Amino acid sequence: MIFGLSAVFLLTAALTVAGALAAALLKNLVHCALSLTVTFAGLALLYLQLDAQFAGFSQILVYIGAVAILVVFAILLTRGAGIPEYRGFSSSWLACLVIAAAVFALLAWSVIRSLPANIATSVAPAVPAVSVQSIGAALMSTYVLPLEIVAVVLTVALIGAVIVAMPETRTPRIGADTSGAETSSGK
Repeated sequence: MIFGLSAVFLLTAALTVAGALAAALLKNLVHCALSLTVTFAGLALLYLQLDAQFAGFSQILVYIGAVAILVVFAILLTRGAGIPEYRGFSSSWLACLVIAAAVFALLAWSVIRSLPANIATSVAPAVPAVSVQSIGAALMSTYVLPLEIVAVVLTVALIGAVIVAMPETRTPRIGADTSGAETSSGK
């Protein structure tokens, strides 16, 4: 155990971070999507280790079962599976690195501030019993508007993916000569 963390947690965290780095750094989009799936699976395992069964199984069902599969199909349908011809780094990589470091520092500061002063002597607060039925009742009563907004956003994303996947149709320009072969041969 390192810093009170179990070996299983460290292994799962390392797998999750490796999957996230691979998803961000690999050039082949299919490999990136599969690495993203590994990251989602690692997060689900972390949720299950933290006794958050609902979040863990929702992660598996929603993100691995739906989102990752949708991403893979979108990549395959849009012919984006090939290796891009451009370089891996854009001109704004330094700005992105600074923004990522700032976000990481903010998150780390928030986590450190939320820790109790002395972890060893603090008593964990009682966790309220939350069942799947109570979550479902809350989603259909208190949080029905955010749920509908998420549904609309997902529908718009699906329609956008279909539009991107549609083949381009070339329409002749108005006034363009459609019998180009005959005119170029002088007939």
